[in-house]
Amino acid sequence: MSDTDKPALTMAPKMYVHYCEHEGCEMWGGFGRSASKDEPPHWWCWEHFPHKSHEQEQALIRQRLEAIQRESGAK
Repeated sequence: MSDTDKPALTMAPKMYVHYCEHEGCEMWGGFGRSASKDEPPHWWCWEHFPHKSHEQEQALIRQRLEAIQRESGAK
């Protein structure tokens, strides 16, 4: 199929804005999950995403500790 065979785009695509569903968090929710097509997805930021592997969780903890050490060393 070539580009000339495709119908013209009549409406602009909709932009969906997802924020983290964790209470009090206002970060972008770039990680969504839904159990089925019938259920609407839930969205989280990476910090609050509940479906991380153990290794991913440990890497996040290391990043937090390094940030704390940088902040305490800069004072």
